[in-house]
Amino acid sequence: MSETTSSTEFSKIECSDGVTLDARIFRPAAGEHKGGDSVVVVLVHPYSVLGGCQGLMKGMARGLADRGLTAITFDTRGAGRSTGRASLTGSAEVNDVVSVCKWATSNLSANRIVLVGSSAGAAIAGSAIDKVEEVVGYVSLGYPFGFTASILFGGHQKAILQSPKPKLFVMGTKDGFTSVHQLEKKLSNAAGNNQTHLIEGVSHFQMEGPAFDAQMVNLILHFISSF
Repeated sequence: MSETTSSTEFSKIECSDGVTLDARIFRPAAGEHKGGDSVVVVLVHPYSVLGGCQGLMKGMARGLADRGLTAITFDTRGAGRSTGRASLTGSAEVNDVVSVCKWATSNLSANRIVLVGSSAGAAIAGSAIDKVEEVVGYVSLGYPFGFTASILFGGHQKAILQSPKPKLFVMGTKDGFTSVHQLEKKLSNAAGNNQTHLIEGVSHFQMEGPAFDAQMVNLILHFISSF
């Protein structure tokens, strides 16, 4: 059985400002790589100030590895066993994402990286999309575009909306932070190829739950296959 299942490795990743991030690397079983060893998916968890941590992304990461892609989860600064302090707006955490991506290019020979961010993690990942050349695509799971959420995370929107790289925005139609109208309005003038996938009747926190992990994996894989 061990010859056909994915594996998990533990790692510590150093940021340029001295913060050390606790990370997990989920690797496909030998011979099961899809799209070549060069494709790596970096997953960014929800808002750490409210308890977000890499454990919330484990189901998706393992699902991606089982389907042939290497995936990385990590605790942003101040979360879990990572050092440093969380920032209220997620601005400092952008450097965490960039550092993980650069680590992947150096240590995993990744020349194609897809960023996947959940909730506030989508905003943070969006700010990193054009800071790393190897990032070739981006998936948002419940981007907090709404007015109230924008008080904290509005500063991240410009980067993702102006990026020419392919993007997929997944959202429940009952998302309490962003309405379907707000999502469509934000994307109406966004640069690049922007795909959307709406999950009928699902709320923001429902979509973050493990019951939707398999569906998210399918959406991510379909998105990657599109480019």
